[in-house]
Amino acid sequence: MKLLSFVNPKSGVKTWGCIEGEMIYDLGKRLSAYYPDLKSVIAAKAVDELSRVKPEQADFHASEIRFLPVIENPNKIFCVGMNYMEKRIEFEQTIDAPTLFVRFPDTLSAHGEVVCKPDSSNEFDYEGELAVIIGKPTDNVSREEALDHIAGYSCFMDGSVRDMQYTWFTSGKNWRKTGAFGPWLVTSDEIRDPQDLAISTWLNGNRVQHDTTQNMVRSVAALVEYISRFSPLEAGDVIITGSPGGVGKKRTPPLFMKEGDVIEVEIGKIGRLVNRVTALSNAMAH
Repeated sequence: MKLLSFVNPKSGVKTWGCIEGEMIYDLGKRLSAYYPDLKSVIAAKAVDELSRVKPEQADFHASEIRFLPVIENPNKIFCVGMNYMEKRIEFEQTIDAPTLFVRFPDTLSAHGEVVCKPDSSNEFDYEGELAVIIGKPTDNVSREEALDHIAGYSCFMDGSVRDMQYTWFTSGKNWRKTGAFGPWLVTSDEIRDPQDLAISTWLNGNRVQHDTTQNMVRSVAALVEYISRFSPLEAGDVIITGSPGGVGKKRTPPLFMKEGDVIEVEIGKIGRLVNRVTALSNAMAH
């Protein structure tokens, strides 16, 4: 099942539901008394019940709605750096332990929304990544059990302000609306093996990243095991699992995103996340 968060175009109210093809079913309208948002559905372990309450008639076409970040309010967002071998080679990475940094929920943008290039930066870089959404309390789990703790998977564009990144990634990753998250979550029952997904990033129609999650240095299960060893995770928490090689910073000449560009992240079995780039000052003016 594909689950999403969105704004009801008739009422203007934030809601959630499922999508089949291009048709949207507003389940939040029917279940808001029990589950006000998608995170609460996941936390209640109620995802399996949704097929029984889905109406026969769809409520909207996808073109009518405004998407929201899949999980608008995750308590924790962990991001993994240097998790594809080509990327490690590009950045001459020699540290063996997973490279981790955090994102904050107010940096998220949704499918179809703008992502924002800071006015002070000319090094706004693209990074297409697989996002993992945690489905239940996850505290010191083994990698053998880790996949059972995942609610689903989504696409993520982890925009990086390279000239603010320095040696600590967090300062380059937490500018407003630099992390696009969506369009939806594909439930884990439909993706049995997260290490068998093609991942590509497109800038203005040109493919700039292409790899498969099989080439992750550390698998999704290994990352959940490692992170949950020191930080208990809850339903709705998100792990961004790293970007393949081909980022703009390491190209000759460098290739950075600029205002008016279109950036897309496509992951097999999930979908395609599409965003336009604008200047942060323009976005704030509106």
